[in-house]
Formats: sequence, C-alpha cells, structure tokens
Amino acid sequence: MESSSALRVLIYSHDTFGLGHLRRSRAIAHALVAACPDARAVIVSGSPVVDRFAFAPGVRTVRLPPVTKLSDGTYASAGPATLARTVEDRTAALMRTAEAVRPHVVIVDKEPAGFHGEMLPVLEREAARGTKLVLGLRDVLDEADRLAPEWERKGAVEAMDRFYDEIWVYGLGRIHEPLAGLALAPDLARRIGNRLVYTGYLRRELPEARADRREPAVAAGPFLLVTPGGGGDGAGLIDWVIAAYEADPGIPLPCLVAFGPFLDAAIREGFDRRIAALGGRVSAITFDSEIEVLMRKAAGIVAMGGYNTFCEILSFDRPAVLVPRTEPRREQAIRALAAERLGLVRVLMEDDGRDPLRMAAALRAVPGQPEPSRVVVPGLLDGLDAVVRRLHHLVPEDADAPCRAMS
Repeated sequence: MESSSALRVLIYSHDTFGLGHLRRSRAIAHALVAACPDARAVIVSGSPVVDRFAFAPGVRTVRLPPVTKLSDGTYASAGPATLARTVEDRTAALMRTAEAVRPHVVIVDKEPAGFHGEMLPVLEREAARGTKLVLGLRDVLDEADRLAPEWERKGAVEAMDRFYDEIWVYGLGRIHEPLAGLALAPDLARRIGNRLVYTGYLRRELPEARADRREPAVAAGPFLLVTPGGGGDGAGLIDWVIAAYEADPGIPLPCLVAFGPFLDAAIREGFDRRIAALGGRVSAITFDSEIEVLMRKAAGIVAMGGYNTFCEILSFDRPAVLVPRTEPRREQAIRALAAERLGLVRVLMEDDGRDPLRMAAALRAVPGQPEPSRVVVPGLLDGLDAVVRRLHHLVPEDADAPCRAMS
C-alpha cells in the first residue's frame, strides 16, 4: 500500500491496439507530477511496448496481460490463455493495483466500463470509498451511427452515468462534440452534460533526449517525417508516400518514415526493398520513443491523423498532411476534416484516389504550407492546464492529499 499522503492518481489505459491511449495517459501523468511534485501517478496499461517509454519521476506503470485486435475488429488474447481468462487476469491486476495505490482520483481513458467490462469491479469499489472518478474522452470517438450501438452493447452510457463525477473531453466543442449524436433521454442527457468539461487539446513538450540517442542521417537537414503512429494500420499511408517518391524524382525534400512497432514484418520487408532503390531519398526507422524530437525538427509531417499525432502537430507547429483512415472507425477523418476547415492542416482522402502524383504534389507543397499557429483558436492547446485545474477542484487543498503547487 502507498504510504505517501500526497495526491495519488490511478490512470487506466486499456491499450488493445496502437500507442494512442498510452501516450495520452503518459502526457497527463507527466503534467500532473510537473504541477505537483509530491503527487504520484500510476498508469495501468495493456500496451506491449510500455517498457520502451521513459516516464518522469513520480510516474510508474503496471502492465496488464495484453490482448490484440484482429482484422475483423474482434479481440483475442496475445498469450496462450483464452480471452475470457485474460480479461479475468486483467481485472484481478486492476483490483490489486487500486488496492495498493488507494487513489484519490481514478482517470479512465475512453472506455467507460473498461475493456470487456474489466474496470467495473474497480469502479464499484472506488465509488464506495468516495474516490473521485473521471472519464477521459478524446475529441472524436466515431460517427454516432457507429458509436451508439457499440456503446449500448458495452453498457458504456450506463457506466458513464452511474460512476463518473466528471467527463473530460480532450478537445474543443467547435471541432467536435463526441457525445452529441447519442440518443439520450432528456434527464440522462442533462446529467451527462452537467459533468462534461471540454479541456482543449493536450499540449506536448519535447522530452529530454537520452544521452545515447542516435538519429538517422536524414534528420541532420530539412526532411519530411512520415509517421503512422503504432503502424498496425499504417501500411496504406507508407505505400502511398513511397509510391510518390518512385513516381516523382523531383520532390525537393527527403523523407523519414517511422514504421511503428506494430507494422507487419513481411510488409515492412517489402517497403525496405523499395526504399533501398530510391537512393537515399527515403529513409526508415522502426520506432522512436522520443519521436517528438523528430517532429520538432521536421520541415513537415505526413500522418494518419490520430489524436496524439494531431496534438503534436499543433504543439510543435508543423505544417502537415493528414491521410486519415476511415475503417473500422471514421474518427481520424472527422478530426482531420474539421481541422482542415479551420485551416490547421491539409487532408488527402484515399477515397478520392491514390494517384502517386497526387501525393507527390502534396509533399512538394508541405514546406510552403502555413503553420497551424497562423490560425487563432482560443483554448486550442489548454488541455493539460485544464486537467490540472480539474484535479485541484476534485481534490482541494484541505483534503488529505493537498497539492499546493497546483493552480
């Protein structure tokens, strides 16, 4: 059991696919301990690569047994156990961790009931203890006609109404309202609305680079960074960019592709062969846990438009081309097109055709695009400050875990 009387926050990040939930949780935890040096944050994550990230003093992680997302959208255990047994083991680990931490606040990322309901026993117990419970939602979940049946199946709205003291949306309502399309009864809509807080997007800072950090030679000069996040669904973007360099020898800037740790190995081998034939105009790395450093150096970014990448594009003020996926969710497309309407990014939709010269034209234009900061959007990157303020509100200074550094 934690012995410190300082503020203790437990962050649940189910991480069944990709890096997004873990990286968002990490940003929040780091902001908390920066604002309140005595605070302690514990991130419970199912990410198989959580150990490859560095965490600030005061932040520690607990790894859950991993699960994997299949091509049809269903899930399976990443180990020999059945999925049902893996969920049981994850729930037991969550209960043990919560008992050891005794948190003042629990922040649940995206899934109100947790993966396959695994957080419900923790929410029941912590609610009975008087722990403050927060649901954190990214700016866009999915189109309402897809989200509503999914949440009904998971009991998500019931869990949201029953357990959570506040619901934080890490974005702005003028870009998207993630719950607006749900057909909620008037009383339920009012209760949910009274707990809803739009924080703004989560600003990212440059990490302190490791002493042994090495970068590819292309990063020494102007270059374009191509990043599909974790890479598990990024093969289409990478293929299109490589095809553009194959079709147009005159693209002025070289590019660096960060494949991501989840890109299929056989697909990567094919990309490596094509890249080798381009004479140094395209380079590639597998993964960089400090990719923020590369983003800040890049002359421009080409990405799919996931939440974290979008926050980094805004934070490091990089011209960007987004190629959002539309399956199995339209989340990235909703975000990207809303940002394009505001003038923050440029968007290429694959539905409009994957002509290599169309991508080549976009790559040629990136260095001349205006930076996102040219567009004034009040509160756009205030998310982490707002999170700290809300924590201060939930656990005031006269509670048993004061944090006078928070403001």
